[in-house]
Amino acid sequence: MILRLIEEGIAAGIGTIAFALMFHVPKQYYLCGGVAGAAGWLVYRALELNVNSLMGPVFAGAFTVVFLSRIFAVRKKCPVTMFLIPGIFPLVPGMGIYQTAQALVGSDWDLAASKGLTSIKFAVAIVGGILLGFEIPQRWFSFRENKVQKTGKFS
Repeated sequence: MILRLIEEGIAAGIGTIAFALMFHVPKQYYLCGGVAGAAGWLVYRALELNVNSLMGPVFAGAFTVVFLSRIFAVRKKCPVTMFLIPGIFPLVPGMGIYQTAQALVGSDWDLAASKGLTSIKFAVAIVGGILLGFEIPQRWFSFRENKVQKTGKFS
């Protein structure tokens, strides 16, 4: 089971880097973005195994991506979107959206409603995780930089 989670984390990291490439993120940010995406996926999967509802794990995964993205943005002195946008993609309910569209085309209204509602719940959980992640004050992420400015040296 642990080996499977490690494989999924690596796959999520590689997928995140692929999305970063598609969105023309500069190369120096690939690794940090991959780490954020992989961490978000691993948090989601670890919680998913222990919880009945998927809303909490998706929320926690999205929050993890935002939290790490904000840390990396401060460290690398770049916009948080360099890590957040590609990093959130492993959590996006792409299969659910596809199955909703397929059911709609096939006139299976019950399946379309079920899959569509689940996809909307996932999207709301992702947005909630992102919003909560941005509610954390910026000074929490730039503590070390503030300390350097005040003292003039690292301690």
